[in-house]
Amino acid sequence: MKAATLHEYGENAEFKVVETSKPEAIEGHVVVRVLATSVNTVDTMIHSLGANLAPLSPELPAILGMDFAGTIDAVGDDVEGFAVGDEVYGCAGGLADLQGALAEFMLADVRLVAHKPKTVSMREAAAMPLVGITAYEGLVRARVRDGQKVLIHGGAGGVGHLAVQIAIALGADVYSTCADSTQASIIEGYGATAINYEQEAVAEYVSRHTANAGFDVVYDTVGGPNLLKSFEAAALNAQVSTTVAMTELDLTAAHFKGLSLHVVFMLIPMLHGICREAHGEILSTLAEMVDAGKLKPLVDEKHFDISEAGEAHAHLSNGRANGKVVIDIV
Repeated sequence: MKAATLHEYGENAEFKVVETSKPEAIEGHVVVRVLATSVNTVDTMIHSLGANLAPLSPELPAILGMDFAGTIDAVGDDVEGFAVGDEVYGCAGGLADLQGALAEFMLADVRLVAHKPKTVSMREAAAMPLVGITAYEGLVRARVRDGQKVLIHGGAGGVGHLAVQIAIALGADVYSTCADSTQASIIEGYGATAINYEQEAVAEYVSRHTANAGFDVVYDTVGGPNLLKSFEAAALNAQVSTTVAMTELDLTAAHFKGLSLHVVFMLIPMLHGICREAHGEILSTLAEMVDAGKLKPLVDEKHFDISEAGEAHAHLSNGRANGKVVIDIV
């Protein structure tokens, strides 16, 4: 089979398309014929930083790519609910010892796989798994429910644009920060209220939208120092979820408000082999939401094939993408 491989790590390291062995089905796994894979920020970080991201980075030569959509080519023993030819999607490789999706075929733990939404293309389905699971986990762990005021930082981004839609589907009154009119249009198109963080301070939009009470849930997909803005925007005893907690931070504001902080790191099941079935269940739920018209991924209009994996990574890293960057494999 063809695969795009890295033989060294580094910002300028190039992918090389090579012929390599096709995986065989083993117990509890399926072999997927990959039709599309999307590029996530963590993929570009592994590409650039390599050993500095241990234990995430695979040994070289490496086949990256976590997200995929495709059809089942072979089914291993002890697999139920899936058959050869089924259209599926998931996030099941591209880190540690798990072969990624930048290949014509990949071996995937069936617990990390779900049937693809029927109403979207393979490209759209491939854009969803990592960011969709992350968005869903952060909102569910924060117990988002009907009637709450929810603030999502970065609502036009990969995780953010799905979090906005999921929170609306859960019945919340959703607000989201953005940097410009293009992002505002995306957010408002989903039915949320856009807040330009460059034009309005936290205290100002908290006053305007919550009468100074603060938001019941804040989902921070920006993280780092921006968490302080999340604490400022949160109500007393509110829930705060974040995807980026790798920073030194004074938690005094969170203490005096009695905030609950949820750190979402969705790669844990893949890295440690625990609770993998939860990802398959979330993907099935997301597929139902898509087919019910409540959720739609935003996909960048630029097309890449497997020989252009490096260009796809650069397109995301350079900030030129509008939505998820997808690579067509077959």
